[in-house]
Amino acid sequence: MKFFLYISLALMVACQTIDRSSQVVRREVKDQSSLNKGDSGPRKRLIVLPFLDASENRPASLRDNARSTFIKELNRTGELVTVDSRDLKPESLILKEKGEYDLKEIAKQAQSLGANAVLEGKILDIRVSRKADAVGVIRQLKSEFEAVVRVRVIQARGGQEVFNTVKTVNLEEPTIRVAERVERDKAVTNNPALVEAIIRDAFLEFVPQVVTVMTKVSWEGRIAGLNGDRIYLNVGRISGIQVGDILKVLDEGDDVYDPESGGHIGKVPGRLKGTLEVVSYFGNDGAIAVIHSGSGFKENDRIDLY
Repeated sequence: MKFFLYISLALMVACQTIDRSSQVVRREVKDQSSLNKGDSGPRKRLIVLPFLDASENRPASLRDNARSTFIKELNRTGELVTVDSRDLKPESLILKEKGEYDLKEIAKQAQSLGANAVLEGKILDIRVSRKADAVGVIRQLKSEFEAVVRVRVIQARGGQEVFNTVKTVNLEEPTIRVAERVERDKAVTNNPALVEAIIRDAFLEFVPQVVTVMTKVSWEGRIAGLNGDRIYLNVGRISGIQVGDILKVLDEGDDVYDPESGGHIGKVPGRLKGTLEVVSYFGNDGAIAVIHSGSGFKENDRIDLY
């Protein structure tokens, strides 16, 4: 009788899973870049669109939480100012063919909002694989997670794509399983916290690259309004504008197209209308300027560094 009792207890213990998970021991990123911090000065404005996911079966929280953390990290660099994508027309955020944004159309709106570039992030794939010892009651199990994500940056002025990179991040987690078939182990695929962490980290790997590429994007602001001798600008203290700065006001330049291919080359610089001097700030990130030279300024005129 005792013999059968011992056997029953042994089977009960063997059917349980002993999970002695340690913290992640190895994380590999296939694409990394270094960051050369730019000089101080006006900060570029970047609209970070709601992140996309190639799969409709994954929870929206994966991309939403990754985007939220990504924006916080961009702002923490002190190099950029993220602009709320809710200021865009709702219809412009409707996905087009293959579940993508019409970034060129969004770039036009972004420019009118005073943004310098638009960023799109997308989860392309999440893969999970498991490897374990072939035999034995106690088996060493290694879970491998792989996240594939993409980030694109479009310059607002002209709608030119200045960054398009796919990044793959691998993460390994060792676990010990006792008396359990590995192929039936659902603990890994049902680990949303770990999947969310690797997606978040995959996008964070882009932060230095985005900051670097934004140094190549031209800075500009806009005249938001005029009232007597006061001229209101849509860029201010947060954007790095200082009281006493002299800014030039330019006409909107003309688009130039390749005569053979018809492709858009860019915009030529507009005519210099005059200069403004920043005298104070207003609102969340606006500045008040007075005329330093020139005349004929109007709402939505482009301003640039002198």
